[in-house]
Amino acid sequence: MKPARPLAAALAEAAVLLDGGLSNQLRDQGCDLSDALWSARLLADDPQQIEAAHRAYLRAGAQVLITASYQATFEGFVQRGITRREATDLMARSVALARSAGGPVDREVWVAASVGPYGAMLADGSEYRGRYGLSVRELERFHRPRIEALAAAGPDVLALETVPDTDEAEALLRAAQGCGVPVWLSYSVAGRRTRAGQDLAGAFALASGLDQVIAVGVNCCEPADVEWAVEAAALTGKPVVAYPNSGERWDAVSRDWRGGATFAAARIRDWRAAGARLIGGCCRVGPSEIAGLAEYLDRGPR
Repeated sequence: MKPARPLAAALAEAAVLLDGGLSNQLRDQGCDLSDALWSARLLADDPQQIEAAHRAYLRAGAQVLITASYQATFEGFVQRGITRREATDLMARSVALARSAGGPVDREVWVAASVGPYGAMLADGSEYRGRYGLSVRELERFHRPRIEALAAAGPDVLALETVPDTDEAEALLRAAQGCGVPVWLSYSVAGRRTRAGQDLAGAFALASGLDQVIAVGVNCCEPADVEWAVEAAALTGKPVVAYPNSGERWDAVSRDWRGGATFAAARIRDWRAAGARLIGGCCRVGPSEIAGLAEYLDRGPR
């Protein structure tokens, strides 16, 4: 792996390709993720599977690997009998696995440490609603220790991702202040609003004056919602990140995906025209879709 420039410097020159959904790739590898810790369980039980998933996305052309720490929290690990020290080590392992996966690759590869929302720890779909009944200060207290642990592991960027509302965005940005690592802020949206129903332009504006924030945008949403959201995020003057789901919808009752996929590499043209610079996929978007994006970035319309 070539020494990587700061990700912000790369974004100033060209679009950068993210990976896809980690959980779907792990399932395709035969992993059982029916656990409240989701993919974070494998950090303790089968870390080689996580590294293998990262490598699958590297082979597809991904330049940024997002760690298996989305659902990794001190509270969640403690419920499984894992000590705080051990939990810190597991969070650091998530970064080390992504870094190791990128080692043999002869191109720049960046590691983004995933910081999921409070609702991810609850494992009940709350991250798609937000408004947990907690204050900004309480959410900041929840997020700060895990942000500090992940930052200490040396990622290139923190991915503050799948954020459902502006209260949690404010808390995450406060918690990340002074951690020494740049961040991107990515909301989960429905239509032209956050999952909690807030105006997107105002939501993105929270990050507009913060130098630590190198990109703002959306993830874990339907592909059809991306273009308008990218336009709204671009108003901040920052590079925009966009990595939607496949277009299928999660049924929380049956715990299964419904509907058909609408993710298509050709959409990247409109996303880039609207201002997207960090582009990839989230849930149910696998290596084949990321390979399609890579080919489109290399040879498709600009």
